[in-house]
Amino acid sequence: MHIKLEDIKKLRLETSAGVSNCRKALEDCTSDYTNAKKMLEKRMVEQAAKKKDRTTGVGIIASYVHSNGKIGVLVELRCETDFVARTNDFKNLSHEVALQIAAMDPKNVDTLLKSEYIRDGSLTIESLIKQTITKLGENIVLSRFTRMELE
Repeated sequence: MHIKLEDIKKLRLETSAGVSNCRKALEDCTSDYTNAKKMLEKRMVEQAAKKKDRTTGVGIIASYVHSNGKIGVLVELRCETDFVARTNDFKNLSHEVALQIAAMDPKNVDTLLKSEYIRDGSLTIESLIKQTITKLGENIVLSRFTRMELE
């Protein structure tokens, strides 16, 4: 079976999954792109669930101050190793979560995780974190956050 390179690239771009996972999903679905995407997303959720009980002893505290200087956010995002905590993907995730908090003013972590991602309404913050877990191969936990706003 011939898998188009363009389909692999597109699937990788849309799901952030690895090249081999994208190829396998397309092969398993006999090059049906829509079904391959659904299958890959399901596999990513399953992979993230397997990592749920792993200890997250390190991470970063990310900050965001809105351009008007009146809203500020601190986010504690945890992972398993310093190596992952230093990656651009992990740092980008912490920034996106901080932006979400600044924009939406969630009451707690559970509310935030269930909220619709401001950049892509088809995702929640929880699914965004799960995508990053699959991509980086480690458990990631949003521990806590603080949002401050001048009145």
